[in-house]
Amino acid sequence: MTGPYQQQPGFGGPQYGPPGTGPSGHQQYGPPVPAPMPGGMPVQPGFLIAIGDIAVSEGVINTPSGSFPLRGAVWTATDMSQSSERTPPYAIVLAILFLPFCFLGLLFLLIKQKVTAGYVQVTVNSAGRFHSAMIAVQNESTFPMVMHQVNYARTLSAM
Repeated sequence: MTGPYQQQPGFGGPQYGPPGTGPSGHQQYGPPVPAPMPGGMPVQPGFLIAIGDIAVSEGVINTPSGSFPLRGAVWTATDMSQSSERTPPYAIVLAILFLPFCFLGLLFLLIKQKVTAGYVQVTVNSAGRFHSAMIAVQNESTFPMVMHQVNYARTLSAM
């Protein structure tokens, strides 16, 4: 009888059987470590970058509408967000509470809060196909972050 972590007959390879031991002699759990290629570099599965629902892997752009070739892809990003200033609710409450004290409460109405809302649209066009992703803006640093990701994707497309 074999236990749950004992290797079953007929099942070989690194993805089946008991956990292996790592370089430090401790047991390793989780997915198998990729095998090195003949050139010495290990194969890394997965994506290089994900922008909204657009995922870029080695040589391929994966979107919900299909896969595009990475080489020669045209990337664009459009900031469709709006920033505004408003008086927060707590400042209004404090202004009402402190109004009887020589109108000192009116100073609380000078408190302003910056609110940013909207979307950043990222589009990719490759091999005659087109996909657009809308990314919700959380704060004023969302657009620079998305632009950094788009510039990295442009670099990958030019290689």
